[in-house]
Amino acid sequence: MDDTLNWRSGLAPWASDARASRGRLIAEEPSRTRTPFQRDRDRIIHSTAFRRLKHKTQVFVSHEGDHYRTRLTHSIEVSQIARSIARSLRLDEDLAEALALVHDFGHTPFGHAGERALEAKMSGQGGFEHNAQALRIVTELETPYPNFDGMNLTWETLEGLIKHNGPVQGPHAPQGATVQATVVNYNHRHDLDLSTFASLEAQASAISDDIAYNSADVDDGLRAGLFTMAELSQVPFIARILSQAGQCSTDRLAAFVTRRVITELVEDAIFTSRRRLAHLGVTSVQDVRNAGQQLLDFSPATTLELDGLRKFLFQHMYRHPRVMAVMQPAEVLVERLFDCYLASPEEIDKVAAKLAPAALKRRVCDHIAGMTDDFALREAQRLFDDAPTLR
Repeated sequence: MDDTLNWRSGLAPWASDARASRGRLIAEEPSRTRTPFQRDRDRIIHSTAFRRLKHKTQVFVSHEGDHYRTRLTHSIEVSQIARSIARSLRLDEDLAEALALVHDFGHTPFGHAGERALEAKMSGQGGFEHNAQALRIVTELETPYPNFDGMNLTWETLEGLIKHNGPVQGPHAPQGATVQATVVNYNHRHDLDLSTFASLEAQASAISDDIAYNSADVDDGLRAGLFTMAELSQVPFIARILSQAGQCSTDRLAAFVTRRVITELVEDAIFTSRRRLAHLGVTSVQDVRNAGQQLLDFSPATTLELDGLRKFLFQHMYRHPRVMAVMQPAEVLVERLFDCYLASPEEIDKVAAKLAPAALKRRVCDHIAGMTDDFALREAQRLFDDAPTLR
């Protein structure tokens, strides 16, 4: 092994070891200074898909305010939490960070509104789902290399991207779940073990996403005036945190609550997972994959508290009339763009205009899924002379 490589020492036996990586679909010379997982992380950060996240909706469309989270700032927050969890559990921090940074690559403009529109338009044509679209981006649509398409990420990063929430087929997959055609097609070329659980680094990315968006949505919802601190205090989890705060201004109180939500969830996930790993006698990455359950999770008590917060946010934020007033016309806008490009593919480019119907639909879907909120609105203005204000 080249001694200039920055191999991390002190990993736990259940951690992914870059030296034992299953490699890349296309063989490459190893780096003299970076592990395979570090290279993946760097490729993700330097991609165009990563840069586009800065103008993609998390909950609030970007022009609604400078202090709300976007997909980019959310992904950075997820990566910080994932590295913290990985360090405490002696996992590979670089793999956990890479998965956190890439996990939202497949999201459309206008968040879940755009995804609903593309799901409907691609029904019967291979479907649309943001995790599968992320795989499509990193294996086909990004083209930074002269001799092949895609970013040629390691097997472990691709596995974690698709399976961070658990297996997508087999006895442990969600009942009734269907595997997207994009995933099936890639899996024929590069088997990702779709029926097993992913690494603990992938599970760290998944639970960090959960922690980041729940805590951030408390902060953004308060900042937007969608609910008050008095209303939020009716959630038992938040009431318990507020009892520790003392007297301070509303802004400081919101920051305190957000910070404590993150801290309590991170600490609970770490200690719960340590106990579970010890109880099950996990001694290898393969034990993790064959465990039959997600090993990195919250305790039952914390899960119950978090469910209460989720229900509150669903009622008071995600279904708030102000949010819905933006998301409904955004969904219609994405549908109109799809129909327009399908009827006039030359509006995308000359190549699209020559495609067969099925290939054209996927090309239109890829084109729209990659758009930022701002670009989608500019295209609506150009094509229809009628862009919604989304306010």
